[in-house]
Amino acid sequence: MTDVTQAQVAPTFNDGDDDEIDLLDLAQTIVENLRLLVLGPLAAGLVALGISFLIAPTFTATTRFLPPQQQQSGMASMLGQLGALGGLAGAAAGIKNPADQYVALLQSETVANALINRFKLMERYDAEFKQDVRKTLSTLTTVKSGKDGIIQLDFDDKDPAFAAQVANAYVAELGTVLNRLALTEAQQRRQFFEKQLEQAKVKLTHAQQALQSGGVNSAALKSDPQAAVTLVAQLQAQIAAKEVQLGAMRGYLTPNAPDFKQAQNELVALRTQLTKAESANAAPAANGSNADYVARFREFKYFETLFELFAKQYELARVDEAREGAVIQIVDPATPPERKTKPKKALIAVLTTLATGFILLLWVFIRQALRNSKADPGRAEKLTALSQAWRRALGQP
Repeated sequence: MTDVTQAQVAPTFNDGDDDEIDLLDLAQTIVENLRLLVLGPLAAGLVALGISFLIAPTFTATTRFLPPQQQQSGMASMLGQLGALGGLAGAAAGIKNPADQYVALLQSETVANALINRFKLMERYDAEFKQDVRKTLSTLTTVKSGKDGIIQLDFDDKDPAFAAQVANAYVAELGTVLNRLALTEAQQRRQFFEKQLEQAKVKLTHAQQALQSGGVNSAALKSDPQAAVTLVAQLQAQIAAKEVQLGAMRGYLTPNAPDFKQAQNELVALRTQLTKAESANAAPAANGSNADYVARFREFKYFETLFELFAKQYELARVDEAREGAVIQIVDPATPPERKTKPKKALIAVLTTLATGFILLLWVFIRQALRNSKADPGRAEKLTALSQAWRRALGQP
């Protein structure tokens, strides 16, 4: 029993010795190449530090600005006016994160192309295509928005004065883009009603000209078209406005939404009133030769009422837009930076030293492993076979 126990314990002890010998071999390898592992990385770090002095310095110009702020109070005032077009406000609203939109606009091709043409960047960066210059701008420009709502833009260039000019030009070109785009809720409403108002004005002018060209006879005067068709024309205009409202509400409300159902009920009620008004005024409107005049007068009153509705909503949208202050407020304009931001010489030297030390340490271990393998006949034969297979794979004899 004693011999068996000793035979079982001996291999375990020997394995422990082998592990200790392997660790000692690694330590011995490091000590034998200590000069290389210390002086090599230091030399590489000094060389990298010297090269960093030859790199042209880069300056970063920074500007901070506050984008246009939105107000939501205009929504309630629209819903309270006339009850005809209030739902259009919801169609224009829904901007969840305006800061992200302004960041995207600053990074758009429109702004980039404007800067390229303004500063002749194709010649400055020696590029053949605008696409290449836009890529260069994207690498030199950094745009970020903070929780405080302020957007910061950084631009890098070797000329500090030029870097400041481009950074400020970014904000100026953003203002140009905003002048032709409607981003806020009030801007979208103002733009929509402006178009509707122009169309209603043109139609109102045509209706007025048609009414004037028809002339007025004694029969038309006796029919009193003012009392006969004014109510009908106003109801028709309100129905048209309500239909526009429902069309806009379908973009952001479901058919089961209370506001949508209420608008539908109001439309049904207006149509019922129109039917009754038309029935009450049918006889005088179609009596004899004044029928054409009454029809033209009704059309004129219809577009007049529609024009008034759109005009009121347009003015409300303009007031809300003015309250929003749709201008860019520059907090910190870009000025020529006094200190360079790149290259960071100390960081380059440290990283080069660490990388060189790791590569040399790996190379020392691999070299020692190859030496040990050549000393072992079995491993040497495997290395020879591996070398031959590698040559065949590369097509060498």
